[in-house]
Amino acid sequence: MRTSMFRSVESAIRRVSTSSPSTSTSSTHFARRCFSSESAPAPARKVAVLGAAGGIGQPLALLMKLNPLVSSLSLYDIAGTPGVAADVSHINTRSEVAGYMGEDQLAQALDGCDLVIIPAGVPRKPGMTRDDLFNINAGIVKTLCTAIAKYCPHALVNMISNPVNSTVPIAAEIFKKAGTYDEKRLFGVTTLDVVRARTFFAGKANVNVADVNVPVVGGHAGITILPLFSQATPKGSNLSDEQITALTKRTQDGGTEVVEAKAGKGSATLSMAYAGAVFADACLKGLNGVPDIVECSYVQSNITDIPFFASKVRLGKNGVEEILGLGPMSDFEKEGLEKLKPELLSSIEKGVKFANQ
Repeated sequence: MRTSMFRSVESAIRRVSTSSPSTSTSSTHFARRCFSSESAPAPARKVAVLGAAGGIGQPLALLMKLNPLVSSLSLYDIAGTPGVAADVSHINTRSEVAGYMGEDQLAQALDGCDLVIIPAGVPRKPGMTRDDLFNINAGIVKTLCTAIAKYCPHALVNMISNPVNSTVPIAAEIFKKAGTYDEKRLFGVTTLDVVRARTFFAGKANVNVADVNVPVVGGHAGITILPLFSQATPKGSNLSDEQITALTKRTQDGGTEVVEAKAGKGSATLSMAYAGAVFADACLKGLNGVPDIVECSYVQSNITDIPFFASKVRLGKNGVEEILGLGPMSDFEKEGLEKLKPELLSSIEKGVKFANQ
């Protein structure tokens, strides 16, 4: 029976790997994109996962090992990383895997990286807000970004550590102090909000989730998360205003839904790892010159009066190639935009203040 199960999984992967490469940037096509065969050898790319032994880090390490665009996978954490690296290294895909543990090995982990993904930090527990995580995770991010500025200053940085609304501004300030800041290369990963919005919309509208696209703008916490369901595709779902309001709230509260369901034993780790891998894949494709790679991300932005803001961005060889506008919004969404601004600005200012203490 075990042999039969293995063959079934192997067969499924083979079917994916031999299918036509997808040109879609939708995160719902991640599996097809990850296993699609390349027409030419992909450039050598070193990717580091900082916090690789954690609840998000371990499945994220697995997913990055499956990505054919990664040639070298560097796994770092304060403890436990050698075991994770040994485990993942047995998977028969392209990338070489190395595990690093403790601050004295951080430099080696980061040296020569093209992309650094940061899921490091403590998870949210029942009753905690993302702000409650601030004091611990802000310090971790500050330490890691100081090292990134020193050992791989030109790498793309994908920030997963919460609260993202604050940790991205912290990273920006640390890089500014080091003289290495490039606003095009620093991203807050908000892809999980998009993944949730697509999933919830598809369920309510009774459409194929693989065909759904929903932009999510603003930030990455509570009411700062603003899904633009008025721009959702496919059109013609005829959802009521009440349904749209409920979908918006569920998207905003998606993290809390998981925390409560796990009853104190964790937060959104598997879905976050998936979302992190989707966005990392998009960044790598951009670096490799694949055209028209568009994903939502929390970046330094001037499309509103808030200095950091999530919206659709076009990715390329330099990171952010273009920040796309918000597009037409419903009155409900315009109201939501105005409501989120004070909270988002407060979180940004909190991060800047912490970094400059």
